[in-house]
Amino acid sequence: MAVDWSEHIMIANLADEPALSDELELICERICKGADTPNAVLDFHEVSYINSSNIAQLLKLRNDIEGAGRQMILCGVQDDVMSVLVVTGLNAVFQFAPDTLTAIASVQIEDSTEN
Repeated sequence: MAVDWSEHIMIANLADEPALSDELELICERICKGADTPNAVLDFHEVSYINSSNIAQLLKLRNDIEGAGRQMILCGVQDDVMSVLVVTGLNAVFQFAPDTLTAIASVQIEDSTEN
């Protein structure tokens, strides 16, 4: 479930299917409808695999968030999921952090340098 960590940062603790697709869809809907798009930290520590639909959702979400001038960071990505991202070349597309706190700090540092 995605929660607002601060005014400009949303954190989503993701899980395996079918919850993963549902949660990514809810986040996409929120981003598309919201006037003030937050930065997104997606915690993957409970996700053991992703499929092509999940990848498409992540790419759409990344496009929408970065189009609004915000960041999307994937954190806690397990080896099996990272292997899929590496094989597809998406490890060069997404931004990663080892854990949620590091991802939040990265977003805060980036926001402070822009202001």
